[in-house]
Formats: sequence, structure tokens, C-alpha cells
Amino acid sequence: MGLISFIRKLAQIRAQRPDIPGSYREDPLVRTILNRRSVRKFLDCDIKDEEMTLILEAARLAPSTVNMQTWSFGVYNIETWRETFGRSIPFGARRAVLVLGDITRIKQATDIFPNSPLVEYTVSIVNASLAAMNMTIMAQALGIASVMLSDTGKTGFFSTAYLKERLKLPAGVYPLMTIVFGYPKARNVPMPPKFNIEDITFSGTYRQTHVAKIHEWFSLMEAGYRASTFFSSFRAKLSYYRQNLSRSERELRDIVLGEKPKM
Repeated sequence: MGLISFIRKLAQIRAQRPDIPGSYREDPLVRTILNRRSVRKFLDCDIKDEEMTLILEAARLAPSTVNMQTWSFGVYNIETWRETFGRSIPFGARRAVLVLGDITRIKQATDIFPNSPLVEYTVSIVNASLAAMNMTIMAQALGIASVMLSDTGKTGFFSTAYLKERLKLPAGVYPLMTIVFGYPKARNVPMPPKFNIEDITFSGTYRQTHVAKIHEWFSLMEAGYRASTFFSSFRAKLSYYRQNLSRSERELRDIVLGEKPKM
């Protein structure tokens, strides 16, 4: 990507705005939801316990399939994270919540999932993901930024075997992601490249996104990643994922289907 093209694409990224009808532009809830961004640079300022209580309450009250609440949350501050994992919370964040799908409680109450590991797993991750999103919205309402991690610092499903051993997870508990929280260093974080509404919606039968729109999104992602991560690139990040996919797939098969990884 040449310099002029790079500059143009950065201008495109910075020109993006949420599409908010005029009558809703000052609505605080609308602004909270649509202005949330993933943040990776935090102030050296702690989060109050009462604020974390509100964030966790948002998770507890999230919707779930038949109110089964198939989730658990590992809750950490700087000290307890270091005690558990032997390192700092990623990106210098002050608090972290490890989100897990957890089918163990409902299985003790009913045999609704006999011999159906894929259904168990799917239900648990759908519900836990709703709770995770609720936490990020509550944090945003409190002026606290967050970012969801699936691999950075062995924090999610990309490191299933590690987390299963480290946290002594029983069968039926699946590590999904970690959300780290802190006060943002910058308040006006650009909106990342997003597809337009018409690119991701359809009525009637399924309609694929036009390939040109996908290529345009990819080029914007490359430019944005280059601008924010000087020593890496979007392609390098994707390459990292590819290199670790086989291992992650084996570990997930082990924890979800009971298949032992092949050496």
C-alpha cells in the first residue's frame, strides 16, 4: 500500500460516524452503545469496587436461553491476576473479567442436555457472549473503556488447554474470552472499519456481501492496523491466527467433544 493510498484510507476511517437519526443524537443510551470502542491504552487509575459491582451486575442480569444463565466469570484486579497467571493484565488494564461458558449448574438441575456436547457448548457461548456485551456497555456508561481478548496473553478460547489447567476447569466449563477494563488515555477513539447496514442484512433468502465491499473493508483494516500498530500488520495478525488454528481446534475438540489432542 503506497503512502497516498494509506493516507486516503486513514481519512476514510476517521470520517466514519455512527448512523444516528437526528431525533436520537442526544439520547444518552444511544450514544453510550454506539460510541463504545475497543481500547488498548489505559490510564494508571484504578476502578472502584462499586463500579466493578455494576459491571458484574450487568452480566448477571443479561438475557439467556430459558434463563439458564450458562456462564461463570473469573474476576481479577492487578494483584489477583498476577497471582493467578504470573504476569500483568494485558495493555496495562486495571481489572479483568474472564468469561466462561458454564453448563454445570443447569446439568445438576435437569438432564436437558443428554449426550449433546455441541448444543451444550453453543448454548453456553451464546449466553455468555450476551453477558460479556452487557458488561462492556455498562462500563462505557461509567466512563470505563474495555477490550475483548481471545488470544492476547492466553486469555480466551485460543488457549483452552492452558486455561483449563491453570484455572482447574471441570467438564462443561469453556473459556471464551477475557474483557479488560480501565480508564482510557484517549476519549475520541476512531470508529473501526465497519460494513454498511445493506452489506450485512437481507430480507427473504440470504444475500452475500459484494466481494468489492469485502476487499474495501480489508484494505481499510490494513491501513488502520498499520497506523495503530507500527511493528506489526493486519496480515501478520491473521498469519498468527493461522499458525495457531490447528492447536486451538484440537484443544476445543478435547474440551467440547472429549477428544484427546493428537501429539
